[in-house]
Amino acid sequence: MVLMAGVDIPIKAIREQISSAINIIVQQNRMKDGSRKITKIIEITGMEGDIISTQEIFSYDIKGMDERGKLIGAFNCSKIRPKIIDNFESRGSKIPPVFTPERVIARLRENK
Repeated sequence: MVLMAGVDIPIKAIREQISSAINIIVQQNRMKDGSRKITKIIEITGMEGDIISTQEIFSYDIKGMDERGKLIGAFNCSKIRPKIIDNFESRGSKIPPVFTPERVIARLRENK
């Protein structure tokens, strides 16, 4: 949108502004059964050169369909503790146990 405004700003500067302004991206998709589901929750972690780097926090995995034709699925948590959690904790938010460092380390050991 910035580029369409006719302002001559370098692409790297635009990407840096985006990466510093947005913390979380929530992606929603229309599924085969017509329902809408949140399919990914992604954290923007900063810049690596000219590229905005991201890290997936949750993803929705489809397991199948029920007898009525509705999708069955579940959210899977990534094996990496999101950086944004420290920001939440510093502001007094209660963090779900799934993101405690001990649980993240345990998940990593399980999947080796």
